[in-house]
Amino acid sequence: MIEVAFAHQQGDFALDIALASDARLVALFGPSGAGKTTLLNVVAGLIRPARARVVVGGRTLTDTQSGVFVPPHRRRIGYVFQEGRLFPHLTVRQNLLYGRFFTMPRERFNGLNEIAALLGIEALLDRRPGLLSGGERQRIAIGRALLASPRLLLLDEPLASLDESRKRETLPYIERLRDEFRVPILYVSHSRPEIERLAGDVAHVEAGQIRWRAPR
Repeated sequence: MIEVAFAHQQGDFALDIALASDARLVALFGPSGAGKTTLLNVVAGLIRPARARVVVGGRTLTDTQSGVFVPPHRRRIGYVFQEGRLFPHLTVRQNLLYGRFFTMPRERFNGLNEIAALLGIEALLDRRPGLLSGGERQRIAIGRALLASPRLLLLDEPLASLDESRKRETLPYIERLRDEFRVPILYVSHSRPEIERLAGDVAHVEAGQIRWRAPR
């Protein structure tokens, strides 16, 4: 279960968000500037609103009323952006293993071989990011986040920078992640076909509020 409720002011823009879902993949859909990425940043602990409550899997990460705020590096949340942001001087294997540094050994539940097989990147481990396609780089970025053994995965328009052929190539791996890995996902997208294919729950964000939800 993911529970997010917060009020936040960004200049002249006011957000008042409330969302709760137990779907494996919750899609946040809406126009640019509506507040979708701000919602992800509140969950990740990158923004501290005046009023907020964030609970993931029964663990309270933020509760301003009780004075609870878990620092971002202790939240065990994986965050993947539009661009993979891989280290160009490292191999794929080294980029992937970098994610493990953020989790204590006793808390790790993902292995390199398991993640590489899930994302179909076994043959890429010794290459460098500059030799990969956009879809391959995004899969590496997702794999790096998973190797941190997250309790929640945030995907902020992970396919937006890809052309249609790379999107078609990458979508099945996100489906596998949703169905086989059992880590809840908050997924931001402007694409209705993506959302219809992936989401178990859809929240439409507009002008800093969730206007409607469509559980599936």
